[in-house]
Parts: sequence; C-alpha cells; structure tokens
Amino acid sequence: MAAIDSAMTAAPPETRVVPAGRRPGVLLPAVSLCRRELVRFLRQRHRIVGALGTPIVFWLLLGLGMGHSFQGTGAPGGANYLQFFFPGTLLMILLFTAIFATISIIEDRREGFLQSVLVAPVSRMSIVLGKLLGGTALAFVQGLIFLILGPLVGLHLTLLGFIEACAMMLIVSFALTGLGFCIAWRMSSTQGFHAIMNLFLIPLWFLSGALFTPQTAWTGLRWVMRANPLSYGLAGLQRSVFTDSSALAAVPGWAAIGAVTVAFAAAMLWLSTRVARQTIAADLQ
Repeated sequence: MAAIDSAMTAAPPETRVVPAGRRPGVLLPAVSLCRRELVRFLRQRHRIVGALGTPIVFWLLLGLGMGHSFQGTGAPGGANYLQFFFPGTLLMILLFTAIFATISIIEDRREGFLQSVLVAPVSRMSIVLGKLLGGTALAFVQGLIFLILGPLVGLHLTLLGFIEACAMMLIVSFALTGLGFCIAWRMSSTQGFHAIMNLFLIPLWFLSGALFTPQTAWTGLRWVMRANPLSYGLAGLQRSVFTDSSALAAVPGWAAIGAVTVAFAAAMLWLSTRVARQTIAADLQ
C-alpha cells in the first residue's frame, strides 16, 4: 500500500489517479472559476469602461439625436426616445459584457490555463458553470449600475418592477454568456471571435426591438423579431421599467416572456456542456 501511495504521489498531475471519494464536486470548482473571472475583470479596468461606457454614449447620442423623429409612434415608454431606448441599452450592456467575458476562454487556452483545467479531476459541467456564472455576475452588476440611472430620464421603477428587472437581467445574462461560450470554445483567435460578434450578435440585438418597435418594421422582419429570443428578454425589461399598461399592449405577456427566456437559458447551458466535451486542435498544442 505504501508503494502504491508513493507512486500516486510521484505521478504528474495530468496522469495521477484521484480516488472517486476525493474528487471535488461540481459547485466548488465552478465557484473558484467564477471568482477568477471576477478578479480578472476588476484588474482590467479598461474593460469596465468599455463595457459600460460605450452603451451609455450610444444611448445618449441616439436618444438625443432621434428624439424628435420618434415622437408619435406610440411605442412603449411614450414619446421620449431616451426612455424607449433605455431597456434596449440595458440589453446591450448585458450582451456586450456577457459575450466579451467569454473571450477569456480563448485567452486561457492560449496561455495554457484551460488545458490545465481540462485535465483536472473536475467535470466539464463545473467548467461550464464557472465560466457562465462569472460572465453572468459581471453582466448583472454592470446592468444594475445602468438601471439605477433610470430616474435621470424620468423612469421611476416600483419595487416589484425593480425585482422583475433584476430577475430578467440574471436570466438574460446567463443565456447570453452561454451563447458566447458556445462561440468562443471552438475558436483559437480573438480576431475571429470579434468577426463572429459583428456578423451575428449585433444583428441579433438590432432585431430584438431595441431600436424600433416591431409594429414599424417591415413584415418580414416582424417574424424574425418574434423568433428572436432576445426580443422576449427586451420585452421583460420593458414591462419591468415602464408602468403605462396602454403603451405595453403590443409587448408579449409575462407567460411568453418567462417561457422563452428560461428555455433560451436552459438551451444555452445544455449546448455549452455539449460543446465543452469536445476537444479541438488548440487543446492539444
């Protein structure tokens, strides 16, 4: 027995056999990876400025520039475009932060950290949850900061509306981080990731109804917007922020919002776990 224990101790980490009873569970490795994502983000302050500052500037420029042309459209939030564009900007912050958080997968693979995690005696579910929870926490906190700015443009959330908005931000952030995970896992360059983001993710946000309502869009785009899961996440944020029931008549109800958004998050978790079980060529380098 002493010889066996000595051999196991001398074996390198990637070949050492860990008894099943001593394997870590799913939660502890996931929390450790999540904490690492948060610490890395706080040490890179330019990411905080970029993820939060860009949408705010975009919101102000579009809101102030298109305010007069937007009057009389009957969209949620009334005639004030700054108010109407507020949930869309909030969704943009969640999208940018959650998606860009998954770039760390490419960086970790390039630095060799991801390969070390893959050979560790932890399940792939732990790796997926750690990355997804880290991206979700980052997106939620930055979205919460922007949500507090609502009273500056005349949006006064009720306590129930604030709780609903927080719940929607958590679910949408988790789903978007999972989407970014699926894209980033099979990539080995950040340039390719940015190209995919510009080609796929930005149009996904545009067709959520953040900039214009489905009622004013071309008929073909209306069907695309209805099939877009982000449209229901945006609808949830609109119902949380706006209190005028007549202005929300064309917005999907909470039943459809909850069903589609939760299904989207669950699908991204399932797909991320399946993708994480695949080995790409960069993992062997």
